[in-house]
Amino acid sequence: MKITLIAERIFDGEYFHQDVPVTVEDGHILAFDTVVGAKEIRQAGTLVPGFIDVQVNGGGGALFNADPSVNCIETIGRAHARFGTTGFLPTLITDDVSVMANAADAVAEALVKGSAGVLGVHFEGPHLSVPKKGVHPQGFIREITEAELAVFCRQDLGIKVVTLAPENVSPEVIRTLVASGVKVCLGHSNADYDTVVAALAAGATGFTHLYNAMSPLGSREPGMVGAAIESETAWCGLIVDGHHVHPAAAKVALRAKVRGKMMLVTDAMPPVGMDDETSFELFGTRVLRVGDRLNAVTGELAGCVLDMATAVNNTVNLLGLPLAEALRMAALYPAQFLGIDHKAGRLALGHRADFVLLDAHNKVQANYIAGNAVYVRP
Repeated sequence: MKITLIAERIFDGEYFHQDVPVTVEDGHILAFDTVVGAKEIRQAGTLVPGFIDVQVNGGGGALFNADPSVNCIETIGRAHARFGTTGFLPTLITDDVSVMANAADAVAEALVKGSAGVLGVHFEGPHLSVPKKGVHPQGFIREITEAELAVFCRQDLGIKVVTLAPENVSPEVIRTLVASGVKVCLGHSNADYDTVVAALAAGATGFTHLYNAMSPLGSREPGMVGAAIESETAWCGLIVDGHHVHPAAAKVALRAKVRGKMMLVTDAMPPVGMDDETSFELFGTRVLRVGDRLNAVTGELAGCVLDMATAVNNTVNLLGLPLAEALRMAALYPAQFLGIDHKAGRLALGHRADFVLLDAHNKVQANYIAGNAVYVRP
C-alpha cells in the first residue's frame, strides 16, 4: 500500500522544504511527489529524519541490565518512540559475562523478530577504568578474556558497539574487535593522550559521552578529552541535558571539533517515559530522580532522564545551534557513525521511511518506523 504524507514542511537532512509530499511504499521512500493510487494524509508540522540513539540503557520503567530480554528491549523502544527515536542500540553497562550473553541472545532474537527500532547492541563495559567507573559496579570491571570476546564477536547482533578504556585493552585486541565488525568507542577511561591516539590508530572510531568519565583536557596533558576533540575521524557522543556537560564546555567542543562528528545520545535510564517514576535500583544502589536529573544515593550522576526530542531542543536552546544542525546530530551523524547513512539519517529516495513529525515547538506529534506509525500523540 502506498501512502503519501504531505506535511507543511520537511527537513531532508540538509535543507528545509515547503509542502513536499513524501510517498512511502513497503517501508521505504518511493517518491517526493504524489503518486496515483496512494492514500494522501495532510499533516501540520515538520517531517524530519527519525532520531538514532546509540546509548539507551532503559526506558518505560525497564532497565536492560535488570532484564536482558526481548520484552525489555521492546518496552524501551516503545518508551523512546514517543520522543522520536526510530533506531537505537539497547545498552548494557558493566555486568557479569552471563548477563552479557543473555543480552546478546535477546538482541539477536529481537533482530530476527523485527522489533521496532532495534539496530544492534552497545556493551558499555566491562573493560573500563576503575577511577572513571561512574556508577558502573567495580566488582564486574575486569580485563578482557575469551569469554567476552566470544560475545563481542558474534555475527548475529546487528551493529555492535563496545565502550572500553584503552589503558586496559591493548591495540592488538582493539584490532581484533574491529576485524570482527565491532565499532570500538573509548570511554570511562583515565588514559593519557598517547594511549588514546594508539587506540584510534588501532581502529577505535568513537568516544562515549564526551567529557564524562574520561581524563580531562589540560595544557600539558590533553587527555582523552583533548584526543577526542582533536580527532578528525572519530565521532563523539554528547549528553545535552544541562547536567552532564556545562553548555559552555559543549559549545567549546562543538566549535573545535570537525563538523559532523558530534552526535546526540541520551544515556537514558528507566524513568524516560515514566513521569511518576522517582527512583529505581541499579546493582543494589538506589538511584533518585529529582526533576530531570538522576543521582545515585552515593552522589554520582546515574544516566539520564533524557529523550532525543529534548536533546534536540536543548541543543538549540542551551547551545544556540540552528535546528537543522541539532537534527543532524540526532539522525544523520549517528547514522554515519553506525555506517547506515545509506538507508537512514536522511529523507532520501530508497531510504527506510523512518521519520518524525514535529509541531511548531519541536515536540513529537507522530513517529514512523518503516512507514508504520509507532506513536501518534493523543
